[in-house]
Amino acid sequence: MKSATTGAVSGCLVWIISCGIISMCILPVSMAIGGITSVSEFAIQKTGTIVCPENTIPKVRTYATITTDENGTRQPSTAYVLQCVDAGGEILMEDPVGYAFIWIGIIVLIGLVLSGVLAFVLAAPAGVIITKFINRIKKPKMAENIEPQ
Repeated sequence: MKSATTGAVSGCLVWIISCGIISMCILPVSMAIGGITSVSEFAIQKTGTIVCPENTIPKVRTYATITTDENGTRQPSTAYVLQCVDAGGEILMEDPVGYAFIWIGIIVLIGLVLSGVLAFVLAAPAGVIITKFINRIKKPKMAENIEPQ
């Protein structure tokens, strides 16, 4: 019974470590993908249904603006605003950033689930590699403790 418990604990530990390592790669990529795609028509429609009141249509309005970079230089930029428009064409609500945060959060959540699944799939091979590495380290130490006769 003790070896089964030890195996389960070590398996969980390997899964947690592999999930952390895989997440360090996937989550920044998913954040970048979410940021880039947050102004797409698909993202606007999906997040607009969450942000906008009922019986409104989510639309995006873009306009030219100026931003300041890290050196204090002013540069031209494009701004995006989610607008909730009713049937008569009246703008009931504007959301400049909330929809993008929601979209990036959805993409990051997908990346986190993908990390967990990949860690589950790769936990067994990772456990075998770790076991071989530990056994390789132990063998020379065991040979040193044996005295010649």
